[in-house]
Amino acid sequence: MLNNGSKKVLILGYSLTGKKSAEYFLKKGYSVYISEFSSMNKKDEDDVKKLINLGAKIEFNGHSDEFINNSDFVIISPSIKDDAPVIKKINSLNIPIYSDIEYAGINLNYQDKMILITGTNGKTTTTMLTSFILSEKYNAPYVGNVGVPPLEVLEDENNLPDYLCVEASSYQLHYSKKLMPKISILCNITPDHISWHNGMEGYIKDKTDILKRADKNSYVILNYDDPYTKTFESDIKANIYYFSLSKIDYENNCYIKDNSIYFKNEKIIDTDEINMAGNHNMQNVMCAIIAAKLIGLDNETVKCAIKKFKSPSHRLEFITKINNTSYYNDSKATNPEASNVAINAFEGKQVSLIAGGRDKNTPLDEFVSYIKKRINKVVLIGEAKERFKCALLNSGFNNIKEETTLEGAIDEAARDNPDIVLFSPACASFDMFDNFEARGEAFRKYVLQKRTSE
Repeated sequence: MLNNGSKKVLILGYSLTGKKSAEYFLKKGYSVYISEFSSMNKKDEDDVKKLINLGAKIEFNGHSDEFINNSDFVIISPSIKDDAPVIKKINSLNIPIYSDIEYAGINLNYQDKMILITGTNGKTTTTMLTSFILSEKYNAPYVGNVGVPPLEVLEDENNLPDYLCVEASSYQLHYSKKLMPKISILCNITPDHISWHNGMEGYIKDKTDILKRADKNSYVILNYDDPYTKTFESDIKANIYYFSLSKIDYENNCYIKDNSIYFKNEKIIDTDEINMAGNHNMQNVMCAIIAAKLIGLDNETVKCAIKKFKSPSHRLEFITKINNTSYYNDSKATNPEASNVAINAFEGKQVSLIAGGRDKNTPLDEFVSYIKKRINKVVLIGEAKERFKCALLNSGFNNIKEETTLEGAIDEAARDNPDIVLFSPACASFDMFDNFEARGEAFRKYVLQKRTSE
């Protein structure tokens, strides 16, 4: 054990990030203090006892001076807003605040071994696919917002990763003020989490500051087709690589031509060899191809890995086919922009869409426009039903049904035997489910029950 007992680390927020960070620092010999504003959940009692037995001090229901004062640094749970009183207190004491991904990058020397992926949509699939491809040759786990804290995979000094494939949320990037990964990918930008970032301008800033910090020895991968790219690309000093759904005349390019993906004008893979649907997934694949080529993988290794990869759960995930109707679980679509991407994946098909949940109150104009072009029937559930229904009716779309349960919505969506039943809620899950994963699992479970009963 390292002699870090004199160093005090404050873990701000008892979350998955907080718990795994605490375990890491306890094993490294730090004095660990965990401070949580909310009350302790009964389900956390065993884990809290375990951490206390390992030497951690833990408080719930507030942030005391005893826990904050004399801390050498803070590891923050990313959802805490920076105008919270506890953040103001920490800043007044000049205590450094790190996200766990920034700590791994800067303090544990992983910046040059880090492929960081961010964006409003597609970042989880891109992160997992990049990890999957690199793992053909290297130890390259996916970590970050994808659900695996980076410090969890950095505990064993005898088995350290060659690379970290990091999914970074806008919250995590907000608290990563100095992080400079070797490779940074921005999948796209659309409105999301606007209130947390105090407006779209703040959201864009938190997504793009990390790109602007990158130096000439780093690489930035950008979506050539995204309109926001043009607003900040001139501020980037790093080597820029672009991806596009059509051929672009640019040296560092990845694009689609004649149903094949090319990198620097070399064919990598045919799109029909990819086990994922939709143009957005072709963009995710191109991001991963560029990253893998920058690391040095050969074309055949990249192609073989992509052919083996399947969509992660809850992200336009094919579940099964019943009586010629295919069922897709896109529960991760927690905003209208994400659902737009899913809707566009099934052009020319008869599609019944299940949408609704806890409304984020983001604009619906584009969402409604895509529904009118691509969707035959919409089944609404959850708290957002009324606003979504009004927006659709006002646009002239009338084939709308309402249900009180997800199971009822699935039955209604399948009633007319469409080609596709698409569950892409365009809303958060918290009105009916604990999270989007639980919501997606409920969809999967009921659909598979329907299949066995047929």
